[in-house]
Amino acid sequence: MLISFPIYSPEEEIKDPLFSKKNVRVYFKRDDKIHPFISGNKWRKLKYNLIDAQQRNINHLVTFGGAWSNHLLATAAAAASFGFTSTGFVRGEDIDNAVLSMCRLFGMDLQFVDRQSYKEKRNLFLTHFNDRESLFLDEGGKSKLGMQGCMELLDELEQDYDHIFVASGTGTTVAGIAAGITQYGLKTQVETIPVLKSADFLLDEFTSFGVDPAHIKLHLDYHFGGYAKTKPDLLLFIKEFVSKTGIMLEPTYTGKLVFGVYDLIMKDYFKPNSKILVIHTGGLTGYLGYLEQFNRLATI
Repeated sequence: MLISFPIYSPEEEIKDPLFSKKNVRVYFKRDDKIHPFISGNKWRKLKYNLIDAQQRNINHLVTFGGAWSNHLLATAAAAASFGFTSTGFVRGEDIDNAVLSMCRLFGMDLQFVDRQSYKEKRNLFLTHFNDRESLFLDEGGKSKLGMQGCMELLDELEQDYDHIFVASGTGTTVAGIAAGITQYGLKTQVETIPVLKSADFLLDEFTSFGVDPAHIKLHLDYHFGGYAKTKPDLLLFIKEFVSKTGIMLEPTYTGKLVFGVYDLIMKDYFKPNSKILVIHTGGLTGYLGYLEQFNRLATI
């Protein structure tokens, strides 16, 4: 089966009195509209890995993630869509939740492993699978082929921007965008909001991808305690933003990203007349892991 489907990812300008006051224009690249489950940068990072697997006659995908991993779900859905089988190694204790249930529905075999064993993902893969018959997909889709898919985002843009913002986990998406900016000779400043605490390690990751870290601006103050951590002010921001714009966010990636952009606008980080593009990387099923916390907001 051909590894392809049309990408629908429009650019939409977001209006807010704050933007008018600070004389900036903010646009969203709606990668969340690419696919309901293989959404956003997940599709971009999987695309060339799947093509590679198909060309090498590999029919089984093996990947890794936490219990609420959007990447696990995207891989499971992609496998079902394009004729692969799949296995997902899940970090931590054997549990069930809505995301893992959907992974199973798409046919993914889930294997729960302790956190120490999970750190040795490549060894875990080689212990259970033949690398000529199964494809190793790192956590979050981290790979140079994944970066290649993310570079293509620049080919779709309808106009030039002064700043492009994206959230970072593994750094693959922002590295791809930065590589594309360099390749096309654009003057756009690439900026990222890491969702992990102490994310300076991303500088080494960018180098490993062949991207000069000097071309990417890191904003390290919007992790809210670390990966998958949150605080009431972030949840309240998300609730207000979604109710005013109709654009869904979740607290792990996109919520922190948009919170950071708003905060930087309030702090006059941008020059007047700046055009800012925010990459909405999808993964909205991650919201399900925070239902209890959002429900508590109603009682505050």
